[in-house]
Amino acid sequence: MKRVKYKDLGSISYQDALVYQVEAQKALVERKLKIRDGELTDENDLIHTLFFCEHTPVYTLGRSGSIDNLLFLAPELNEKGIEFYKTNRGGDITYHGPGQIVGYPIFDLDDFYHDVHRYVRDIEEVIIRTMKDFGIQASRIDGLTGVWIKGEGSDPDRKICAIGVHISRWVTLHGFALNVNTELKYFDGIVPCGISEDSKTVTSMQNELGRLVDFVKVKASILNNFENVFDSRFI
Repeated sequence: MKRVKYKDLGSISYQDALVYQVEAQKALVERKLKIRDGELTDENDLIHTLFFCEHTPVYTLGRSGSIDNLLFLAPELNEKGIEFYKTNRGGDITYHGPGQIVGYPIFDLDDFYHDVHRYVRDIEEVIIRTMKDFGIQASRIDGLTGVWIKGEGSDPDRKICAIGVHISRWVTLHGFALNVNTELKYFDGIVPCGISEDSKTVTSMQNELGRLVDFVKVKASILNNFENVFDSRFI
């Protein structure tokens, strides 16, 4: 069973959280290289990390995204107090902000499996199980990354969790963003994940349940489902 160090960073800027991620990723890579070169022999002492945080308002653009999907101009971003960053994660543009649980797993996939597709699907599975814990029926949509609530009749499909990752030497960076009590109006400033279809939109747990949702309970559910899906133990 893999050991994972869990750390809640609380409310933090995107850039400051990235520093924590990069430091943790660098430490895992350096440890792996030392083991390979025979400088370390205790391979069982490998510890992965999962960061939770809640960002101040920010739009982030993935490496495969288009800047055209950012609808606000720079003066509007400044006026509304929203930061903007280009990142090296996969995916297009998304929003992070208050009321959202952002999770950054810094995992050495050498200790799990060499399958990026499976890794993303497993993160989706964690969130799907978490939604089930709260009575929300969520699922995947073929060809689209993330976790969705499928619309019925004329209702659109609704994305509740975005996922974008980057992997270097099989060590992961970036992660997922789950809309819990998120103010959805911020998504009006972008084409979320580059999907402009009328049949697709974004949602939150609050929007689906019609009430504020307890952050502490959602985090506990995510941790429990991470342990089960990734066969791991949090410390």
